[in-house]
Amino acid sequence: MSHLTFNHIAVVGAGAVGSFYGAMLARAGNKVTLIGRPAHVQAVTRDGLKLDLATSSETEIVRTQASSDFSCLRTVDLVLFCVKSTDSASVALQIVPFLTPQALVMSLQNGVENASLIARHLPNAVIPAVVYVATEIPSPGYVKHNGRGELVIGSMQDSRLNDPEKTLKDIVALFASAQIPVQISQNVMAELWSKLLINCAFNAISGLAQIQYEKLAALDSIRSTQVALVREVIAVAHADGINLSEPVALQAVAQISVTMGSQKSSTAQDMARSKPSEIDHLNGFIARRGQELGVPTPVNQALFALVKLIESTYTPHV
Repeated sequence: MSHLTFNHIAVVGAGAVGSFYGAMLARAGNKVTLIGRPAHVQAVTRDGLKLDLATSSETEIVRTQASSDFSCLRTVDLVLFCVKSTDSASVALQIVPFLTPQALVMSLQNGVENASLIARHLPNAVIPAVVYVATEIPSPGYVKHNGRGELVIGSMQDSRLNDPEKTLKDIVALFASAQIPVQISQNVMAELWSKLLINCAFNAISGLAQIQYEKLAALDSIRSTQVALVREVIAVAHADGINLSEPVALQAVAQISVTMGSQKSSTAQDMARSKPSEIDHLNGFIARRGQELGVPTPVNQALFALVKLIESTYTPHV
């Protein structure tokens, strides 16, 4: 049985997460184009992408293509779709004219709605991926990896794939060659909800306090707040037809404080730069979905409101 060949991979929205996976695939010998903000693109084009792996004391320089122009998507077989959840629909519409019908799109994003949202705007097959990685971009052209890196993938109910099992296995093989472990899940929606639960437990608190995960876990009052957040997410998930285990969820939250102890959330990173965060798709989604399903979510609602309050004080970026 022949394998899918990925001759050209593009990262759409090459921020901290996208640049990390793009760098790993490029250093394994794949042709990768990072599509991102002009300052980042210019730095990568000029000096290569600086990659600081948690497992290495040396900073590597990874040579890869970079662009701010979607027209380079015309020759791409695989798109890693890494834009903020708030931009999913608009970016999907912008890339439609450039994608070949065969190009696969992988959504490496927070939240549970992105893959179906992208699929509404693109005719291509969309593959949801759950991302467990701690990364940041300290400066343009430089990605710092703080831990983990594994992905969980699966096919959507309407996958648009001729042979979903084979395609997913080919993706696993591609990432394995770049030393990225990828697991195939038969129930990727439950996996996405599990990741959403982690995000709801950490992102807003880390953002509001501007502190790392291990410091959150050191306070009893924060740990009990996280338990309340987790219980609300599980209740909303259950009402939405997704069964999550509370003991497993609480164990995962405790584990993140250790495996990603030095990390600040993506929400914290956005707030530090006075940039709008993805909070509408995290605690905000739980508050909104809870209201629709008649499930009370006071703790998620409070954190969502506090982050939105701070965001309302930002001077708009021009």
